Formats: sequence, structure tokens, C-alpha cells
Amino acid sequence: MTRLVLVRHGETEWHAENRYAGTSDVALTPRGLGQARALAAWARTARPDAVWCSDLTRARETAAPSAAAIGAEPHVDGRLRELDFGQGEGLTRADMERRFPDALRAFLADPVACHLPGGEDPNAAVRRHIACLDDIAARHPGGRVLVVAHSTAIRLVLCGLLGIPLRDYRRRFPTLGNCALTEIRLRDGDAALLEFNTPLGSPE
Repeated sequence: MTRLVLVRHGETEWHAENRYAGTSDVALTPRGLGQARALAAWARTARPDAVWCSDLTRARETAAPSAAAIGAEPHVDGRLRELDFGQGEGLTRADMERRFPDALRAFLADPVACHLPGGEDPNAAVRRHIACLDDIAARHPGGRVLVVAHSTAIRLVLCGLLGIPLRDYRRRFPTLGNCALTEIRLRDGDAALLEFNTPLGSPE
């Protein structure tokens, strides 16, 4: 059995306008860096056995203070990165409404079967993420690991692990706070949700 604490990275420069970041490499805001420090304060007390993160800057900047807090180097794995949103990268919903309204409506109705134009198939994203989580669990049997990743990816993975249709990820898990704690337990291929979207204290 391994417990994985899944955390969305801290606030980014695109957060205020709610732009789809996807695989775009966007930096954290000062508030996001404060959230990363708050996560490190949690890690200093919780003492996870390891810290893993996506290879995108916003995830690495979030994970680094927590890894330092436990005296470890973060394990960086590209399989944990966010979905590629294709033509939606860097756009707001209003931008998409102007550029490809029909595709946006189809995406909102079924974001898996009708993912954004040129974007990654969410089914493939779930497979790569779960493969990574399985590898993490195999490397840390009986441990507890902090995994810093991304909002859409985490919500999709929760659906995949808990047997919820992937197309419902936006409805079942409508929001995921920056640096909020979501904990799952993996045991012999079976997953249990222990905690979801628990906010940390106020960032510094």
C-alpha cells in the first residue's frame, strides 16, 4: 500500500485570466511561490518519503521547497505534466468562443470524446499518469509520497482510478485549489480516495 498526496501547482501568471496553460511553461506568481512555501511547511511536518513532480516549471517551482524541507531532491517525471490543450493553449474560454465556438461547445458537452482541437487525447493522458503513479507506488511501497502535478490531469486520474467516467471529470471534480491536498491510497491496483482538495493555510 502506498499513499500519494496529489497537489496542483501554485498560482501561475495566467491564473487571474483563467487561461488554459496545458503544456505551456508558465511561471508562478509571487502568491504561487508563497503557496509553495506553505506546502513546504506542510511537508516539514508530514515528512513524506519523497517528492515527485511534473517537468513543467510551475510544478518544479512548487515542488522544490517541499523537497528541500525533507532533505531530498525532487523526482521530475514528464509523465506528470498537464494535458496539451492544442489550439486552446494560452486562451480563455471567451477567446475560444470567438475562435472555434462549435469545438468549444462540443468540448464542454464531452471534454474527452471532443477534446480541444489539436489537443491531447485525455484517455492517453490518463494512461501515462496512472503508469507514473504505479511506478511511484512500486518505488515507495508502504510509503507516503507528495506528487505535484496539474489540475485537469489530477481530476482525470481520480476518475480513472475510482471508476468514474472520464467525461464527467469537470462535473464530479469541478475545481482543484492551488496547492490543496488530495490523497489517495493505492493497493494492488485498487485505489481509495482519502482526502480531496483540502486547502493549506494562507501563503506567506
